[in-house]
Amino acid sequence: MSQFMLLQSQVFFKTWTHLKDVIHEEKDAFSSAHGMGLYEYVETDEQFAAIFNQAMSDSSTMIMTKILEVYKGLKDVNTLVDIGGGLGTILNLVISSKYPQIKGINFDLAAI
Repeated sequence: MSQFMLLQSQVFFKTWTHLKDVIHEEKDAFSSAHGMGLYEYVETDEQFAAIFNQAMSDSSTMIMTKILEVYKGLKDVNTLVDIGGGLGTILNLVISSKYPQIKGINFDLAAI
């Protein structure tokens, strides 16, 4: 549900009104609408950041659960670094569900 709520926020409604800038001016619609990139914006709006982070976490969980059902390539891994790992959802899922021997390092922006 959080992914749906993210798409309903005023932040993204405003972004949609700037889609023409992508074509006519080769600009990023989000930056055009808000004067900064998405990740910069996340640092300025706590409510949006919470929804955004939950949506990313939910999406990651759905995808990674399916990947872990079939992918066996992590069985010999000792340390796994997730760059842009958000709240650490993927690392937590990998380590807690199948690979407790892995040491996980989550790296992301402070606001995330």
